[in-house]
Amino acid sequence: MARGRSPPEVDLDSALCGNAWRSIICSIMANVFISHRRADAAQAEKLAKAIAGAGHKVCLDDWDINIGDSIVGRMQEGLEASAYLVLCYSSTGVMAPWISREWMAALARQMNGLNVKLLPVVLTGGGPPAILSDIQYADLTADWDAGIKSLLRAITHDP
Repeated sequence: MARGRSPPEVDLDSALCGNAWRSIICSIMANVFISHRRADAAQAEKLAKAIAGAGHKVCLDDWDINIGDSIVGRMQEGLEASAYLVLCYSSTGVMAPWISREWMAALARQMNGLNVKLLPVVLTGGGPPAILSDIQYADLTADWDAGIKSLLRAITHDP
C-alpha cells in the first residue's frame, strides 16, 4: 500500500452479500416476527421458543412489549427489523385489526421489493385469506415437528 493512503472503507453488508459466510450468519441470526391472534398466545409462544431455540431472534408481543411501551411503536420496530413474518393461521381467523395490519404491512413490503418474506403456518386451524391462498404453508396442527422443520428450513434461506 502506498504511504499516506488509508485503506479503502469496506461496507461489510455489501461485501458479504451473496457470500457463503453471509448465508451462514443470516441463517443463524435471522430476525423473525410472529403474527398471531391473542386467543392463540400459548401456541404462539411455543412456536417462538422453537424458532429462538434454533438460533433466531424472535419478536413476539408478549416478550417485547412491556408495561408503558407504545404497542404500535414496538410493533413498528419489530416489523422493520424482521426479515421474516410468521403468520399464524388461527381457528379464529386472520382478519382481526392487529394481526391483519401486521401481515398486510409485511406483504406490502415484500411486494415493494424489500427484504421480508411471509411464512404462513397453520397454528390452531383456519386458512389463508384469498390474497395469500397461493403461498405454501406449514401445518403445525397435522404434525408439529415436521411443520417446525419446514418452517426453520424456510427461515435459513435468504428472504
